[in-house]
Amino acid sequence: MSTTPKQTSDAPMPVFEHLLFEDQGKIARLTLNRPAVTNALSIALSKEFATAVEYLRDCDRFKIVVITGAGGNFCAGDDLTEMAAGAWGSAAHVVRRVRFYQHMANTLEELDKITIAAVDGYCVGGGLEITMACDFVICTERARWGMPEVDWGITPGWGGTTRMARLIGRRMTKEINLLGSLHPASRGVELGLFNRVVPVDQLETETSRLADLLLLKNQQGLRQLKFVINKGVEADLYTAQGFEAVQAGFTSATLGFWQIGDSDSSHGWEQFKSKDPLGAIGERRKASRDFWVD
Repeated sequence: MSTTPKQTSDAPMPVFEHLLFEDQGKIARLTLNRPAVTNALSIALSKEFATAVEYLRDCDRFKIVVITGAGGNFCAGDDLTEMAAGAWGSAAHVVRRVRFYQHMANTLEELDKITIAAVDGYCVGGGLEITMACDFVICTERARWGMPEVDWGITPGWGGTTRMARLIGRRMTKEINLLGSLHPASRGVELGLFNRVVPVDQLETETSRLADLLLLKNQQGLRQLKFVINKGVEADLYTAQGFEAVQAGFTSATLGFWQIGDSDSSHGWEQFKSKDPLGAIGERRKASRDFWVD
């Protein structure tokens, strides 16, 4: 039986009701598609979004993921009508659902593709939490963003306090969450939440320009840079520098400089499969297995 991890490159694309998934070659475009309710994240839409993200996680073909919303808005966050109707269940069920959403955001953040949030109109609550898990965020001039949960008597659950504090610091995160204001797009750029603000009619053009530029890059290099930046920012300086050093060695190996004079010339698993007692690995195991075991 093959032990090679199965990729979903050839797997059928999931069928969605509330999410549009457009296959644009090396670019996957996800559109939150509940425009009548400002693309609020219902339980059904959130499940579909999570399914799409996991499909992309296991798919080699796509290099860029663009996330946007239908109808002139990005996303109004979690669907409060479902919450008010008790669809989220008891406090225990709420914790379970929040952990599911955290997993969804973490999976999005850790995709080995470059993710771009193309934001128009309202981007609040869970919608803003989606953008914070993306690599790039481009907004229109009319975009408005914030975390208004405080005025609904609820608290963010999957990035509005945690991921935001890592992006803009605790003081500004307190301002955004405790006041619940809706801010202009330019303020998001000031704080470091967004990359660019463009005129409404330029959102598609600017998103395409960015995607095209990224597709020109060394894709392995992009994957490595994204990984080391995401992991390093959560670590102390010396640990993060360790990541950088290992990444530098790995980069050299991918460029062909993988030979190291005092490394093994053969693979341990090949020796194991062949059961060759005379091989270097076999000699090493023989000398090691009973050392200091008394």
